[in-house]
Amino acid sequence: MKIAVDTNILFSFFWKNSFTKKLLINSLFELVSPELAIEELKKYSKEIMKKAKISKKDFDKLLKDLGLYVKIINKKEYSSFIPNCESFSPDKDDLEFFALCKKFSCSLWSNDFILKRQNEIKVLTTKEIIELLY
Repeated sequence: MKIAVDTNILFSFFWKNSFTKKLLINSLFELVSPELAIEELKKYSKEIMKKAKISKKDFDKLLKDLGLYVKIINKKEYSSFIPNCESFSPDKDDLEFFALCKKFSCSLWSNDFILKRQNEIKVLTTKEIIELLY
């Protein structure tokens, strides 16, 4: 089963003993995320490094390692779905995540509860992901 992963979930990948990180690494799902997620992680890299207490070198290595567990999808592959998502996305910043879900007919893993304010894409929290797995 394929699941798109929101950036707010990917932030957890940089915390050493994060349970969500363990879920990402050991997932039985095929995890995908738009290239926008990598851009967002880079944009907030200083904040991530400070909160996770890691160096720039560690951040860069973990960012590279993330690609082993979450396939990053080029925008060209899902951009045609973006206009269809404008009518239902509660947050325009998440259009690419919804477009990716439309392309792959999959759910979105996110802890951003505002994203559940639509009926087009199933949005699963980490708790709901755990329930699916166990």
